[in-house]
Amino acid sequence: MSTALWLSMGSFALAASISPGPVNVVALASGVHHGFRASLRHVTGATVGFTLLLLLSGFGLAELLARWPATADAARWAGAAFLLYMAWTLWRAGGAVSGPAGVRPPSLLHGAALQWLNPKAWIAAVAGMSAYGAGEGTGRILLFAAVYFAVCYASIAAWAYAGARLRHLFADAGRMRLFNRAMAVLLAAGAAYTTIP
Repeated sequence: MSTALWLSMGSFALAASISPGPVNVVALASGVHHGFRASLRHVTGATVGFTLLLLLSGFGLAELLARWPATADAARWAGAAFLLYMAWTLWRAGGAVSGPAGVRPPSLLHGAALQWLNPKAWIAAVAGMSAYGAGEGTGRILLFAAVYFAVCYASIAAWAYAGARLRHLFADAGRMRLFNRAMAVLLAAGAAYTTIP
């Protein structure tokens, strides 16, 4: 396989993974509230969840959903509801740096579910597999998934790390409350975006 193809795969994965979206907003907020190490569960879950979605897209999930568009619509609305729930939780959060009382860092399952309910992830998985895996055989699908896994993990982790590094800026409860509400608005905007057909 050529170096140009490796670079092309990696560039696609980086552009899709590092750009702002619900998964990265949650990683940033988790880094601010819980620190980098505690946020790695979300990073791992989101990466594994996306890679599974990518593999299934390569093996025909996109075609299956095209036959049953109601299933895709239901997933889109479930994703919007999940994002709104998370936005509401952040909006109501107080100004404590450690996060709302009793709230744990996002889990592995939370990260994976967020990817499966995220339209950006579906678009990236289908577009990526169409470009790099379609008609190329199982080996190419697995290779692209492996490249994407590494790039996706590093990208989401970078957002969590940025949040952890910015944590000191939010020692003031008022600033933390403002940050929480800004993240809530971003998540709500993402939910609104997901409902647009």
